[in-house]
Amino acid sequence: MATHAIIIIGTGAIARVHIEAYKEMGNCHIACLCDLFVDKAEKMIEEMGLAGAVAFKDYKQALKMVDADIVSVCLPPGMHAQVAIDALEAGKHVLVEKPMATSLEECDQMIEAGKQSGKLLSIVCQNRFKTPMMKMKSLLDSGVIGPVRYANVNSYWWRGQSYYDLWWRGTWEKESGGCTTAHATHHLDLMQWLLGMPTEVTAVITNMVHTNSECEDLSMAIFRYPDKMAQLTATLLMHGEEQSMVFSGDKARVSIPWSVQANKELDNGFPVEDGETKQVVENFYEALAEVDLEGHPGQIRNFIRAIEGTEPLLVTGEEGRKTIELIMAIYKSSVTKAPVELPLAKDDVFYTKAGFVSQMPRFFEKKRSVENFATETISLGRDVGK
Repeated sequence: MATHAIIIIGTGAIARVHIEAYKEMGNCHIACLCDLFVDKAEKMIEEMGLAGAVAFKDYKQALKMVDADIVSVCLPPGMHAQVAIDALEAGKHVLVEKPMATSLEECDQMIEAGKQSGKLLSIVCQNRFKTPMMKMKSLLDSGVIGPVRYANVNSYWWRGQSYYDLWWRGTWEKESGGCTTAHATHHLDLMQWLLGMPTEVTAVITNMVHTNSECEDLSMAIFRYPDKMAQLTATLLMHGEEQSMVFSGDKARVSIPWSVQANKELDNGFPVEDGETKQVVENFYEALAEVDLEGHPGQIRNFIRAIEGTEPLLVTGEEGRKTIELIMAIYKSSVTKAPVELPLAKDDVFYTKAGFVSQMPRFFEKKRSVENFATETISLGRDVGK
């Protein structure tokens, strides 16, 4: 069995998730942690028992000096593109946390760097690797509920005021957005994976309560397809964070968290339950296989196997780019107050980071900034699909 050495760049809370996932693989070891606050990296090495791992402040030095074949990029979004490109050009396979980058131009530069290096580039979309999502993908692809005509996606989160005190959050320049970019990226990825890319986007955004953020804490978008429509609400205002996805087809409606309903019509056109169809759909769903390794571990296993040539890579850079294109279309529509057709062209002002940042409203001025929080407890959307 081939063995793999890993460099983790960025030692915030998400880095722990990557480390634990690599540990589960059996043929991976963490060789290096990098962070501008090198004491954080040293502390994480000690706390997580990473024997033999070294800490670096300068990731470029680590890429040169540490013998490793894989890099996980666990940094703020504004740093993803350059670090990923440097790692690819250094001959490493690269896994990048979401969102992929802060512009479509950066995404294309990352994808090109992967092609030129011959190394794999993958973007973290861990919710695809969960049983309910894999089952829903198979069910929708099967046509058992008929063509999907309408989908409703709720990216519901709750964050307190201090959430945006972290130095890089709440700015268009560094975080590249609010709840749409940092949180709904999960649901936008799932939506396009399950339904494909829409042809048109209409959206509005606002900031209702997070006064230390330039960016939105509430957005609503409508997606037009040739044969269906979908809508998404993304927010940081929803107590309980009850996230959901609903798909209504010609024959039945299915939802995540899992439920199924089916109607047939009376002679006057009003509905009555179609128990037979409902049971057919329920049986189909229940017969689908469970995922044996979910979330980050499941995706990292696929990444490792793709490197070894035993599985196709399920989340490529091109897949990660699609989510960024949806985000940019939402932002463009919110600014122009008009529908936006996809795909976005390379001469569109929303293709580049500088162009996009120049167009966005500043809902509030960011006045408070801290380097780190006392606690690293975070939620990872683990209930998505449960």
